[in-house]
Amino acid sequence: MTYLLLALAVVTEVTATLLLKASDGWEKWHYGSASIFFYAISGMIFAVVLKHMGVGVAYAIWSGMGIALVSAASVILWKQTFDIYAIVGILMIVSGTLLITSKSTVVFQ
Repeated sequence: MTYLLLALAVVTEVTATLLLKASDGWEKWHYGSASIFFYAISGMIFAVVLKHMGVGVAYAIWSGMGIALVSAASVILWKQTFDIYAIVGILMIVSGTLLITSKSTVVFQ
């Protein structure tokens, strides 16, 4: 259940970040307002996750997966391109997140 909530926190945070980009510097204020809503939801869900998981591991998973998903979405939505260094860096973040998730013994408190 904790991992499901963490995944939901990641998805809402990614949604918020993408909406913030779509707000075009708050020129489209409704996207910016929706972004604030989703950041708040993500924070509330993440707070619940932290009751059951160590903060260091939870934050590593949350931020690592968030970076990877926002990067992937930016390629699809805004046709952003990455050089080899960005691609390798993102793969390292995902690899580290998977390593922490699968092998860490300090995940749950």
